Amino acid sequence: MKKIAAVLFDLDGTLLDTAPDLGFALNCLRKEEGLAPLPLISYRPIISQGANGLLKHALNIEEDHENYQRVREHFLSYYQKHLADNSRLFPNMETMLSYLNERAIPWGIVTNKYAQYTNALLTALPLPYQPQCLVCGDTLSTYKPNPAPLLFAAELLQQSPENCLYVGDALTDVIASKAAGMQSIVAMYGYLGTEDKPLEWAADGYINDPMEVIAWL
Repeated sequence: MKKIAAVLFDLDGTLLDTAPDLGFALNCLRKEEGLAPLPLISYRPIISQGANGLLKHALNIEEDHENYQRVREHFLSYYQKHLADNSRLFPNMETMLSYLNERAIPWGIVTNKYAQYTNALLTALPLPYQPQCLVCGDTLSTYKPNPAPLLFAAELLQQSPENCLYVGDALTDVIASKAAGMQSIVAMYGYLGTEDKPLEWAADGYINDPMEVIAWL
């Protein structure tokens, strides 16, 4: 196993718990439709599926629906206004980032979330330490599970992919990291669905707390 010289994190469900604000935006849409709000627990397992999966879950509307684009934009408008109301770092993540910072271990974020919302979130909810790179869903012409964003992040950190560790909470994260030649860890505390079988994803490791990353360094 190669020595880990840098750590990359997924954003939603790995670095930050953003489910409360995403769920709030979706329930605003449901209220407009005269529907009762759904509990947060029903949204958490869907978040890794992005806006498409969330809108299907909340309103049973899919991409081929004639009003889909309008509803999606409405959802994102609600979300941008409230994206930092209740989102927070996962427990012990600040301590984990402090560990990396004190030892000058470079770290970054690779997310499928578009830059517009990622930057707004990180501005409204500043991290205790700044990442050395940030790659969003629209930074390149492709996104995870394509390995290109991870490879670009390694390039920005001036590290070989095999010396990078990627921490995420979705199958797409494992697929992307393996294709990039990075070691992969699944954040079991993240947004795993009831039908997910993470132990079958053949990741290099599984953690229940961010501090468990230290054992890989």
